[in-house]
Amino acid sequence: MLQIPIDELRIAPGYAVEWTIAFPTHGGAPGPGRPRRRASYIQDKHFAVARHMEQEGITCPSYLGGSFEIRGRLDRPALEAALLHLVRRHEVLRWVFQGAAEGLDVSVLDPEEVKLDAVDAGPVATSAQARDYVHRFLQGTDTLRGPWFVMGAMIGEEATTLYFACDHLVSDGVSTAVVVDDVATAYEAFSAGRPVDLPETGGYGEFAALERRRGRALGPDDSRLDHWKGFVERNGAVFPRFPLDLGVEPGVLHPVVNEARTLLDGRWADALEARCRAAGSEPTAGILAAVAVSQAKEGGPEIYRGLLPVSRRNRVAHARSMGWYVNTLPVEFSVAGGGDFGEVVSRVRAALLAMLRNVNVPFDRAVEVMTEQGAEPRSWPYPVNFFSYLDFRRTPGGASHVARKACGHVWGSHSDGIFFWFYRNHSGLHVNTAFPDTPRARTTTGGYLRTLERTLETAVRDGAL
Repeated sequence: MLQIPIDELRIAPGYAVEWTIAFPTHGGAPGPGRPRRRASYIQDKHFAVARHMEQEGITCPSYLGGSFEIRGRLDRPALEAALLHLVRRHEVLRWVFQGAAEGLDVSVLDPEEVKLDAVDAGPVATSAQARDYVHRFLQGTDTLRGPWFVMGAMIGEEATTLYFACDHLVSDGVSTAVVVDDVATAYEAFSAGRPVDLPETGGYGEFAALERRRGRALGPDDSRLDHWKGFVERNGAVFPRFPLDLGVEPGVLHPVVNEARTLLDGRWADALEARCRAAGSEPTAGILAAVAVSQAKEGGPEIYRGLLPVSRRNRVAHARSMGWYVNTLPVEFSVAGGGDFGEVVSRVRAALLAMLRNVNVPFDRAVEVMTEQGAEPRSWPYPVNFFSYLDFRRTPGGASHVARKACGHVWGSHSDGIFFWFYRNHSGLHVNTAFPDTPRARTTTGGYLRTLERTLETAVRDGAL
């Protein structure tokens, strides 16, 4: 899978169709008497941030999306059956979110209750118009009111591009791959007149309930907060600041620049992984070591402090489940003096292992307990040092991503922070970056990524950082 800005997607013109989930309603809300449950902590926070920003008159739409190609003449009934199969299969897509005084509640609909609404948007004449149309369509999710999931297709004579967008309430990065594989697999089955053969999968509600139980058990003096408390004391704040200048003023949001870049081709990426294995570690540690050294080379500190999203997917129950199965944890280590790649990676690996011992401490609940008031009403109070790495080859359907021309798309309209999504696929190591559109941020980001490329190449070629 290639994670790229939507405006870099190559899409042929064709006939556009749109689908949304049709929920049964009673006076604009799910029918009376339906049981409710609490959303997860991370969903609570996401919803609360969106509500606060709307109250402040700030609109910052965003989505996580994906696309893939179906070759040959489209069997539209089979595709619609595959899309409905997806919605009925994944519990979180049947959740209806409702803000409540104590947080975010959800009503869960039964699979047979949901249908799909289809809209024929009509012919699109050129590739440029198709790209612009898809970009506008994918912006149609809404955190506060829904829809939380939209699907569309550009139907051509020889191929069809399917695309979709999720609000972050219902999706993480792995879920993008889940949607692609589930829909493609179901379409192939329905178009051939055979049953869909997909493994059983658990529901996101199980994860949210378990997280809530763990969070309720946390108290201010709980030893499970020691890792967080030590980090906050040394950092001086919960959130580690991105150490390079982006030219943003506090509280000012800027339009986002979304760029994709290849850092290492497949051969060099394989060699980097071999270096990491020789050091007794995984690629995550090697890439993070190079990131930290590159920040220091660009004027940042030699003590790296950052926040990492960590997958919370049970490998059996939730490996193929849609949802936001992520916790956020702090990590810190020294890269003073650089040196031998294996030695630096060993320090990073030790820091990651120390971090992972706290993986069951929900981030937003930890902040709430430590500060007695919770995190800031915005997602990030200032540009935060954020590191994310995902190997798409290991996600559901990874072996078919190239044949399906699978892509992931992350989009947000405005921000004051910077995000780096590092990922590995069959063609190499890449990064998708989103940063504020300021002259300083453009210069800083470009210089930093060029330094990172050189640092990675030196690590592979010479075994040094």
